[in-house]
Amino acid sequence: MIAFLEAQRAGLWQRQHWLPNILSGLLVGVVALPLAMAFAIASGAKPEQGLYTAIIAGFVVSVFGGSRLQIAGPTGAFIAVLAAITAKFGIDGLQLATLMAGIMLLLFGLLRLGKLIEFIPASVILGFTSGIGIIIWVSQWRDFFGLPAITGEHFHQKFWHLLHALPQLHFPTTMLAIFSLIVTLFVSRLPKCARLPGPLIALITGTLLQSYFHIPGIATIGSVFGQLPAGLPHWQLPHVTWPRVLMLIGPAFSIALLGAIESLLSAVVADRMAGTRHDANQELIGQGLANVLTPLFGGFAATGAIARTATNVRNGATGPLAGIVHAATLAAILFFLAPLAANIPLATLAAILFVVAWHMSELPQVVRRLRQASKSDNSVLIITFTLTVFSDLIIAVTAGVLLSIALNSVRQK
Repeated sequence: MIAFLEAQRAGLWQRQHWLPNILSGLLVGVVALPLAMAFAIASGAKPEQGLYTAIIAGFVVSVFGGSRLQIAGPTGAFIAVLAAITAKFGIDGLQLATLMAGIMLLLFGLLRLGKLIEFIPASVILGFTSGIGIIIWVSQWRDFFGLPAITGEHFHQKFWHLLHALPQLHFPTTMLAIFSLIVTLFVSRLPKCARLPGPLIALITGTLLQSYFHIPGIATIGSVFGQLPAGLPHWQLPHVTWPRVLMLIGPAFSIALLGAIESLLSAVVADRMAGTRHDANQELIGQGLANVLTPLFGGFAATGAIARTATNVRNGATGPLAGIVHAATLAAILFFLAPLAANIPLATLAAILFVVAWHMSELPQVVRRLRQASKSDNSVLIITFTLTVFSDLIIAVTAGVLLSIALNSVRQK
């Protein structure tokens, strides 16, 4: 059932629920601001396109999704896939692939395939999420250290070139990045600061430092992308031709599969925290609608964001109103505060993504699983991780699932 209507039946649109949902939505919108821009830049898009994605997808999924507490938008899990698509097909190709992925997600939901996604083994999920975390971390070295442009199509090539370029790091950029990383990690541990979002405080302090001192050589959103436009762009359909559609079927399926997995994982997390139940098939339909609409308004791929959804639940949200307010908050910031973004340092956004990469890698859980799980489960995790980093997400997930099935069959004989 559509979560928006389910919440209405549960009485969650009554006035006594307005305040906690509005406050949670405001906070999640503020938390999403630096992440949306950082994820866009890392995916090869412009920072404002990350905001467009969070606004459109955040609203659509809150209204049409199957989880009443889901927060949708651009996520770190998509970075590796989207950056590769953008590098090969351009931003218009990424938007067309997103639209195609949205149609696939709609079909997944209409064909009631939501439950099948939940049967992907935990070792496969942990393998590809940790692999994506490594890819994100390495991809941010250039902005974190202020390195020159790096060439290379594959991960190992880029990693090797980055290692060779490290002696050319820009010292002021690196110092600002380290400062931003420290702020992101530790500001919430200060007395009376537990509820302050570290990424936002890092964004504000990094921007204020660059605005005041105008440190030479530090790349900012303004110096690289120009001033952010105020407001949403006009409706525009990506360039569609049959040859382009055929070339983008594989990338679109990668987006759809990863979007389905992450959105349903996020819905499960929300259910565990709040004691709710989501409709997996309706969630895929909501995600599909979001991914059909976001590229029409300048955005790109979106899915359920686990960290932002968890933040939403922890701050007292009970229904879809919080997700709608989150989208409205980002829209208000874009309409009224866009010119202030010009001095945001890319090094600060890279530092924020370092933290995102750490959380995605789930290194403590990987180490614990490698120590406690069976050899067969560990082999599935390691192979999925290796293929994710050095090959392709679809190949990694397919190989991981098939290997897991084969090993389980052998075990049962």
